[in-house]
Amino acid sequence: MLSVFQARILWTTVQSRFHHCVSASLPAVTSALNFVDGKRVDSVSTDKSEEFELTEPATGQVLRHVQSAGQQDVDNAVQSAKKAFKSWSQTSGIERGKVMLKAAQVVREKFEDFVHAEVVDTGKPIWEARYDIEGCTETIEYFAGLAPTIMGTHLQLPNGNFAYTRREPVGVVGGIGAWNYPYQMASWKTSPAIACGNTIVFKPSPLTPLTAVMLAEVYSQVGLPDGVFNVIQGQGQTGSLLSSHPDVDKMTFTGSVSTGQKIMTACAKGIKHITLELGGKSPLILFADCDLDNAVKGAMMANFMTQGQVCSNGTRVFVHKSILEPFLAKLVERTKKMKIGDPFAEDTMVGATISKEQAEKVLRYVDIAKKEGARVLFGGERVTLSDPKFSGGHYLSPCILTQCHDDMTVVKEEVFGSVMSVLTFSDEDEVIRRANDSVFGLAGGVFTNDLARAHRVVAQMEAGSIYINNYNVYPVGVPFGGYKMSGLGRENARESIDHYTQVKSVYVETNDVDCPY
Repeated sequence: MLSVFQARILWTTVQSRFHHCVSASLPAVTSALNFVDGKRVDSVSTDKSEEFELTEPATGQVLRHVQSAGQQDVDNAVQSAKKAFKSWSQTSGIERGKVMLKAAQVVREKFEDFVHAEVVDTGKPIWEARYDIEGCTETIEYFAGLAPTIMGTHLQLPNGNFAYTRREPVGVVGGIGAWNYPYQMASWKTSPAIACGNTIVFKPSPLTPLTAVMLAEVYSQVGLPDGVFNVIQGQGQTGSLLSSHPDVDKMTFTGSVSTGQKIMTACAKGIKHITLELGGKSPLILFADCDLDNAVKGAMMANFMTQGQVCSNGTRVFVHKSILEPFLAKLVERTKKMKIGDPFAEDTMVGATISKEQAEKVLRYVDIAKKEGARVLFGGERVTLSDPKFSGGHYLSPCILTQCHDDMTVVKEEVFGSVMSVLTFSDEDEVIRRANDSVFGLAGGVFTNDLARAHRVVAQMEAGSIYINNYNVYPVGVPFGGYKMSGLGRENARESIDHYTQVKSVYVETNDVDCPY
């Protein structure tokens, strides 16, 4: 009898043989992609200038055209959420948690459907998509468990008086996700919102619209009231309409700094709550005493997952001078073995870059790096797959740059591709200063066998998420978020509750009023 995992592998192998000819006919693709008031609906907007193509990154095939949600669409979704908030906010945490657990269970039952849609959407290898769907479904379960624990406090005061607090939901949440982890975006933002008693209108990236709608549909199937979880599709204008809507009480956004600034400006006008997870240019420090094999694996994890399209990537790899040569030798040896190919193939390690524009952007950064004096030790080139059905996709070999220095463009700016910049250092104080010399502060990492040094260094690093002897792992319950221009707030942990609730203080007098008038 096949194990569940073996069955998944077998089913995925069957799917991979046919997916390129059937992707455009998948129900997840052909069905209406907005989800408002408990059902899939088409956009009522007819503005063709706001229509966009949904393209499969692996093949370059245009799967369909999608109409961006306009003013009326956004208003319909927000009003549905506002109406649902009145009753959903009054349900108990236990009730909310039960609905969320049921949703997580159904996602597991439809696991391969979600995985398949995620690969079609993103072009990432299927094994990565499995990790994403599994791990982020645990996020739903985690917040389902937290829902009954959301409560206020009690303070005993003199003379029998007392005060208490109520932790209440903020209202209608507007969420906007990025394209690199679409299911993660939907689950990380909706889970705390729903657990706390809020309602939400979520806009995925126009590049990856599928799994957010599938998740909303699952929630509806297990009994989440209509209007609690709505999805609208669209480009930048749709996001602007959502973030500036007067009935949206909070925005949560993951994406670029420039877009985050626009959303923050819109929220400032309405004095809205906001959380932002923005860009990064994170440092990974490899000390001389580190386990070299683990350091190599960590550097690859910090740069090459999801075709390098990860905001927390440790793309500035600081290597102690004494171990540079053996580190590079091992790194190149392992990187050369990474198979670039069909994202649905089980042995593929590098899938397709999300779009033509993103691939060209990555290659421009490599060209600039070479002009500024960097040496391409490996990769940084277009790869043409042997099967012609992939000719429309954009495949790049992971790039290792050496002879880099701190003022290079590629070292200072976020590339959002598999481009590792290797720098050298001599002492601890020097590398800490250089690691912190960035406008970003999302993540960072340290590899060393000296734990006293590890804790000493991370205490001085100006970043919100730090790894010791590993990189880019996101266990649910560990807060994720940045310092400086990398954002505000924390996700995927209990700390998120603070960002989706507001505190009401209540003073109770048990005696006559003491009044001097």
